[in-house]
Amino acid sequence: MARPIVAIVGRPNVGKSTLFNRMIGQRKAIVDPVPGLTRDRLYGVADWRGREFTVVDTAGLDLDTAQDSSRAAIEAQTRIAIDQADVILLLLDVRQGLTPIDRDIGQLLRRSRRSVIVVANKADSPTERHLAHEVLELGFEEPSLISAQHGLGVGELLDRVLEALPVPEAAAASEEAADRLAIMGRPNVGKSSLLNALLGDERALVSPTPGTTRDPIDTELMFDGVPVVLVDTAGIRRKSSSRDRLERYSLLRGIHAMERSDVVLLVIEAPTG
Repeated sequence: MARPIVAIVGRPNVGKSTLFNRMIGQRKAIVDPVPGLTRDRLYGVADWRGREFTVVDTAGLDLDTAQDSSRAAIEAQTRIAIDQADVILLLLDVRQGLTPIDRDIGQLLRRSRRSVIVVANKADSPTERHLAHEVLELGFEEPSLISAQHGLGVGELLDRVLEALPVPEAAAASEEAADRLAIMGRPNVGKSSLLNALLGDERALVSPTPGTTRDPIDTELMFDGVPVVLVDTAGIRRKSSSRDRLERYSLLRGIHAMERSDVVLLVIEAPTG
């Protein structure tokens, strides 16, 4: 039985990955003050009041028509998530108010005809409601005030999400647990290209720039009736003193993905061996 999908959408650095981690109950997405860390669609499973649903963390949107091809490809991943979602959480920063980019994203989501819940993040007090009238002007209901970092208001938000989800289908009599296959290798050997080829979908961002994938990406696949979870991971380099903090985070998450997989597929580049 397919789980309903909830996509977290917003401009860069409003706390999407922090909310994603809070909803799924684990630190799966890298969280850092540097904007633009999330590049692919990152999937996780949330369970609230006995109902499971898939949560998608997306790259920040800026909708700049003059952006480079790399940024356009990243934002294309977010637009795919919007198209696939049953419910969309439009995340705002209550401290910064409603920005022109927020308004543009709001108009984009209105045209998607999906169920949209506006979420005002970084609210340390339930009295911070100065965004409410601006959100109503966009044509959405009053926002949910939360602090994703501290967990304030997240329970109430999840209750709203459950109300917006489609009615659950009857569960199949027997559902097999999916085996996990981790795709690993050094940077730029084609791991994400292989994942996309197996899925027949541009699920992972592919670029000639090494280090494009930062978070492990879980994707469910049915192969000859057998459920399989494919996990694309960040490239692993030889130990180096030049590794920055984000690369170390990605490395640790890749190792964790390997440890929780049933099979590891090691990808190498044929010309270099």
